[in-house]
Amino acid sequence: MLNVTCDGVSRRDVLTIGSAGILGLTLPGILASEAKAANKKELGSGQAKAKSVILLWLAGGPATIDMWDNKPDAPEGIRGEFKSIDTAAKGVQVAETFPKFAAVADKATIVRSLYHTIPSHGPAAVFMTTGNKPTAALQYPSMGSVASKLLKTEVGVPPYVTFGELRNGAAGQAGYLGTGYNPFIIEGNAAGRDGGKGGGGGFSVRGLTLKGSFTLEELEKRDALLRKFDGGFAGLDKSNDLVDGLDTFHQQALEILKSDKTRKALDLSAEKGTTRDMYGNTPFGQGALAARRLVEAGVRFSTVSFGGWDTHSQTFNAHKTRLAPTTDTVLAALIRDLDERGLLDSTIVMCAGEFGRTPKVNKNSGRDHWARSMACVLAGGGFKRGYAHGTTDASGMAPATEPVTPDDVAGTIFHNLGIAPNTEIQSATGRPIQLYREGKVIEKVLA
Repeated sequence: MLNVTCDGVSRRDVLTIGSAGILGLTLPGILASEAKAANKKELGSGQAKAKSVILLWLAGGPATIDMWDNKPDAPEGIRGEFKSIDTAAKGVQVAETFPKFAAVADKATIVRSLYHTIPSHGPAAVFMTTGNKPTAALQYPSMGSVASKLLKTEVGVPPYVTFGELRNGAAGQAGYLGTGYNPFIIEGNAAGRDGGKGGGGGFSVRGLTLKGSFTLEELEKRDALLRKFDGGFAGLDKSNDLVDGLDTFHQQALEILKSDKTRKALDLSAEKGTTRDMYGNTPFGQGALAARRLVEAGVRFSTVSFGGWDTHSQTFNAHKTRLAPTTDTVLAALIRDLDERGLLDSTIVMCAGEFGRTPKVNKNSGRDHWARSMACVLAGGGFKRGYAHGTTDASGMAPATEPVTPDDVAGTIFHNLGIAPNTEIQSATGRPIQLYREGKVIEKVLA
């Protein structure tokens, strides 16, 4: 089901790799973009504190003034319905609707002074997921696509995957890097104690399955035939760029098909029932659990999306009954689970949406779009534990101290991955572009 925001934007699936497509990608546009998908390298690995990232995406614009930056003492018409509660992090409070997160807040950083100036879903989502302010001149790649290009990934697993939907087709996509760095789409629904076998159907990578009686041996024979054709075309093409680029992407897809790493990671029936229950019997919860398993298998970047945050009316009711309980359960479970498995120090967890909501409550008991003050949660992978960064003013209208922007957050994440924010990477056409134009490392959030 598509989650559509108030401006009518929804994300349509763009990347399709079926067994036929793997052996027959012939569209000129795809070939041209895949041609530059070679020459991966790992930068700054000696300084890297993290290996992987899991982005919990709250699509629609969460009212962070009622979550991580609660304002119970603000004037009537601004303060929400929720009291503040203490957390395991000394001196840090959150809304009472997040008791499970409160218990693990000593393992996380809350950035309360995040802001930007784009109150429209699509462009704001692009800014938050790329770390670059949208511009008509260039489509910037998502953080996941950048990780896919710059970080070495184990053979047999996709470097970048997405569960569910982000807002706007450009958000989460590869932009100027070319479609070779778009995410692999994880389809299905594993909610249910049987691992999806009798309920949601389980998870799978879109298109990367062998249909019917088609075997790996037959796939190898067809692939060998295709390579003969490729060799002939390569002889006619002196630059050989198209064939080399296609071969890189082609080989990655084949390796995923031939390996059982990804399939095993997506089989949640292998998990204990208590662990699955801890994440919650929801698509968001089971997707986050699968993302943790994919991290263990070697996936670099995973995005798990949970929509419905575009609450122009009845914001507090939506938070109490649906949004906060699900998010509280999933975020706390993921942080706790990674920590208990010794994975939190090498895995960054980010929980955010495209913008916040207005401090002023509207006539429908809702909050409208507001990008000038918002918050996000960061945990693991080199981030400080038990820390709240920055403040907003008494009414939550704007940052009061330590203001940061989406490019600062993205730049800090890649700093922890061992990649400097000012690193230059090449577009699919060979143009050198600085990774983040203005993003700076937020020194105070570093462990």
